Amino acid sequence: MSMTIDEQLALLVRGAVDVISKEELAEKLKKSNESGTPLTVKAGFDPTAPDLHLGHTVLIQKLKHFQDLGHAVKFLIGDFTGMIGDPTGKSETRKPLTVEDVKRNAETYKEQIFKILDPAKTEVVFNSAWLEKLTAYEFVKLASQLTVARMLEREDFRNRFDNELPISIHEFLYPLVQGYDSVALKADVELGGTDQLFNLLMGRTLQKTWGQAPQVVLTMPLLEGLDGVNKMSKSLGNYIGITESADNIYGKVLSISDELMFRYYELLSDLPVDDIGGLQRDMAAGRLHPKTIKQQLARELTARFHDEASARRAEENFDKVFKNHEMPDEIPEYSCRIDAERIWLAKLLTEAGLVKGTGEARRMIKQNAVSLDGKKVGDEGHEVEASGEVLIKVGKRRFCRVKFG
Repeated sequence: MSMTIDEQLALLVRGAVDVISKEELAEKLKKSNESGTPLTVKAGFDPTAPDLHLGHTVLIQKLKHFQDLGHAVKFLIGDFTGMIGDPTGKSETRKPLTVEDVKRNAETYKEQIFKILDPAKTEVVFNSAWLEKLTAYEFVKLASQLTVARMLEREDFRNRFDNELPISIHEFLYPLVQGYDSVALKADVELGGTDQLFNLLMGRTLQKTWGQAPQVVLTMPLLEGLDGVNKMSKSLGNYIGITESADNIYGKVLSISDELMFRYYELLSDLPVDDIGGLQRDMAAGRLHPKTIKQQLARELTARFHDEASARRAEENFDKVFKNHEMPDEIPEYSCRIDAERIWLAKLLTEAGLVKGTGEARRMIKQNAVSLDGKKVGDEGHEVEASGEVLIKVGKRRFCRVKFG
């Protein structure tokens, strides 16, 4: 990609909250351009959950920007730090992951990130490769680099200390070992969310101690979820998972507010900033309807995690269901085999994969968001006759044809 240093800088800081420092980044880009040596760009992910959502991809998209400019991307899976448990933003000691949890989730991560990054140009690294080799002496030396007072400058630690809530000693190690990752990789740039700023700056501190040039720290905002208020989170149910069906991704993107869609454009779209500005001006002037602009974003994001053909079909299905009130072309099927004559509807919705659990099922039923063969069901205790087949609809986009037998 042939771009001037200023153009590269503009792309790389697009959407960023903190850049420490922009001048250092410009200088590193200039030296890289002159020497032909790519920058080492790092972002770490603790494998705490097996599925990624759009909020996670804000960082991955920024990694892609560096990758497109020819720099060396290190996608770091914190298999060692994951077993410590990141205390960032936590009001209590976080339960560490088991080795089995880490391995299972890490493999899933590796499959998902290549929906965005080029696998041929991405090095996936695990920080256990160097952290497990540190001796007790080296860990003591690492711990000596920071004072307790400095650690208590972190808001989450300070709040817990002031409220006499426990802070385990091992939690103080987390930012230190994350910072040491930058030493081990000789990182030129590290990316992270705004909530990781303390940990990212630790990398700069330790690199100076180890005689390395300090990395540039670049933080990205935490993406708001579908509610437009809280950060995207699976626990809050306001997320768009990148492994969801094309229909779900397309429909969920269309459900975001007109104001929020331009934030999604800025942080997630490949569309140039000037073109996004043009869309905003056209919408403000009434030349383009907000839905038309949102459809463009929905197609782009759906195609990214599936393909262009799937995005087109998702758009057609959406129009059939919502505009023409028709059934989508492809409806998933679920074969249910039970000995009983009837099955609790909430349990059936869960088994068919239409909801995450019976709690969500009961809420959807109570909200009159569930229908059987086109008829609404409002009774949380409703039981379905276990014979023949039934077409179930949950909400506006979730369909399933259940066959008993």
